[in-house]
Amino acid sequence: MAKAKPKKITWLSESETHDYPAAESYLSLLFNEEQVVKMIVKLRRSPVVHFKAKDIFRASQLSLLGVSNSHVEKDWEKIRKGQSLSPLLLVRNEANGKVVIADGYHRLCAVYGIDEDALIPCKII
Repeated sequence: MAKAKPKKITWLSESETHDYPAAESYLSLLFNEEQVVKMIVKLRRSPVVHFKAKDIFRASQLSLLGVSNSHVEKDWEKIRKGQSLSPLLLVRNEANGKVVIADGYHRLCAVYGIDEDALIPCKII
């Protein structure tokens, strides 16, 4: 039996406090400590902007995880229940022409599975 599609995806106005340490942990795999500290400070200060889910995927060059992924399923359930999601934290990696999803990959996958044209709030540096 197919799951009912949620009617609306709701978002928090700001990233949650725990999103920044998660982003810092991930970014520390890609960049040195000094760069990461500066990135997190900039992300915290950045305004929220909006991009389409499909454009974020194209810019990140990542694969789409399905709802069979437990984290994507958790975010899909939040959407279904009308709970608000946290904006994504993105970093432009100009050296390789990609956008790094520092935090929010599973949220992006959940939203994309519902509406690839959905506008997603993001903080991007």
